[in-house]
Amino acid sequence: MTIAYWCVLAAAVLPYIIVTAAKSGKNYDNHAPRAHGTTSPGWRQRLNWAHLNAFEAFAPFAAAVIIAEQWRAPQNEIDTLALTFIGLRILHPVFYALDKPMLRSLVWAGAFMCVVALFLINIH
Repeated sequence: MTIAYWCVLAAAVLPYIIVTAAKSGKNYDNHAPRAHGTTSPGWRQRLNWAHLNAFEAFAPFAAAVIIAEQWRAPQNEIDTLALTFIGLRILHPVFYALDKPMLRSLVWAGAFMCVVALFLINIH
């Protein structure tokens, strides 16, 4: 399995890691798990938003990796873009939790550009 495919797995798991952090603590009510994200203040609510965004980012990334692999684009370029995407997507919830909207938006845009680059990787 390529590094890029491992990155797809990492991107699939990332939202669950983020939401686990958002729901940590003694005030979490497992009877209403979805309400917790909307009623929690501060960084917990922002992490809930980050986990939703991570789900939104997953499908285009996974599709882009699969398409780039199917096109037999240079593997090192696919892997580099996939690893960069994952690195930026790890920073995204960190900046969300720290309430740094400009940095959060910059890493979001960088990750999105990785997806676009994966889709366009074999265009000459």
